[in-house]
Amino acid sequence: MDVCSTLVLAGLVLTLLWWWTAKYRSKVRLPPGPPGLPLLGNLLQLDRHAPFVTLLKLSASYGPVMTLYAGTQRLVVLVGYDVIKEALVEHADDFTGRGPLPLLVKATKGYGLAISNGERWKQLRRFTLSTLRDFGMGRKGMEEWIKEESRHLVDRVNSTKASPFDPTFYLSCTVSNVICCLVFGERFSYDDDNFLSLLKIISKTIRFFSSPMGQLYNVFPWLLDRLPGRHRAAFDDIEKLHKFIMEKIQEHQETMDPNSPRDYIDCFLTRLKQEQDNATTEFIHKNLVSTVLNLYLAGTETTSTTIRFALSVLIKYPNIQEHMQQEIDTVIGPERCPNMEDRKSLPFTDAVIHEVQRLLDIVPMSLPHYAVHDISFRGYDIPQGTMIIPLLHSVLREEQHWDTPWSFNPQHFLDLNGNFKKNPAFLPFSAGKRACVGESLARMEIFLFMVSLLQRFTFTCPLGPENIDLSPEYSSFASLPRTYHIVATPRQN
Repeated sequence: MDVCSTLVLAGLVLTLLWWWTAKYRSKVRLPPGPPGLPLLGNLLQLDRHAPFVTLLKLSASYGPVMTLYAGTQRLVVLVGYDVIKEALVEHADDFTGRGPLPLLVKATKGYGLAISNGERWKQLRRFTLSTLRDFGMGRKGMEEWIKEESRHLVDRVNSTKASPFDPTFYLSCTVSNVICCLVFGERFSYDDDNFLSLLKIISKTIRFFSSPMGQLYNVFPWLLDRLPGRHRAAFDDIEKLHKFIMEKIQEHQETMDPNSPRDYIDCFLTRLKQEQDNATTEFIHKNLVSTVLNLYLAGTETTSTTIRFALSVLIKYPNIQEHMQQEIDTVIGPERCPNMEDRKSLPFTDAVIHEVQRLLDIVPMSLPHYAVHDISFRGYDIPQGTMIIPLLHSVLREEQHWDTPWSFNPQHFLDLNGNFKKNPAFLPFSAGKRACVGESLARMEIFLFMVSLLQRFTFTCPLGPENIDLSPEYSSFASLPRTYHIVATPRQN
């Protein structure tokens, strides 16, 4: 069968599916939502550059739980803190499913922690959390790794000698080295060409995932897999990451001591050998490769992007940068390396970091959840097979919880006495059982790297603060800030 015949047949099948879905919908109490078109669903109604903006607007008409269609895929969108907390926390068992996002399914070959469900997810998540904690995630041991890496970052930034530079790959190297220590048991030089090549692939991959073409692939993977385009280059790049990871696993197999594990890979290989005769085990080679890819991608790009955005914010608001530096000078001084204990004595700095994360809104639609069984929620039916979108964007911009939701305002996290205050609607890492496994690591990295940089440098931009645009360059799967060449001037203490 040629390509044209295949497409015609696929179109007929999908039209029948749409008719059947419309008929089925009349018998099931689905959440309300806008009418859509055959095959396309509600795609033409969504802003292709920022679909979450359209979803937020639609919720004003259809309520905080609504149904849409991306092609023939049913979506239930959850909008606002109350609804998302109720679903992900209070009804966690119903909403722990992870949606089979086609881009991620293809990138991971269907294996690994990020997109797994059921027993696979339970085994891999339990093992991953306990192993990362054993290697110090969120503890003093990990803090020392981050502090050591911060010294490399400071030295590299200092080498720019107050000349304009792009901070993207310095920050990516720094953050990636932390996850590399956890997963691979080693750090890489900032001048390692192979390492830099991998970081460029990670950056390109996230950008493709966040582009309109990447989102189109998620809706029509069966079509785009038969056509040329950027998606083919993206998957070729991901294969290079797979190859790198498999080479590292092979090295570990040849050199590991089961009695003295060095990192995550060693621990997984040990468990794999222990359970090789267990027919139901999820400790298999394919899950190891894809889980390491999950950790490597997520542990590199999101944190480094947050720090890069923070620098842009501080350049745009130099008075905020100066206030932070004064607080850091008072509490830590010019020489001592910052530590996590300092955070409670740096309320303004902590507030700024939280506000940066809120404003960046790095994963506005979260990773999709999935109804692995029929769900009853708030009087509605959510049938098995439905993608569920917790719209984190709506929580981080909700007027009920933020005085000035659309502008940068550290006072969101400060009380009247200048003390740090928590806000329950601060959910950049999502919530519930599917919340980011690396949340404590990311929080530690952002704090220690930011304080170390501000302790040593003042950041400016040749374009001037008035020309710094904080709106994202890409914004769908992830919100990716614009890139600027900046100047880091050593502080005279």
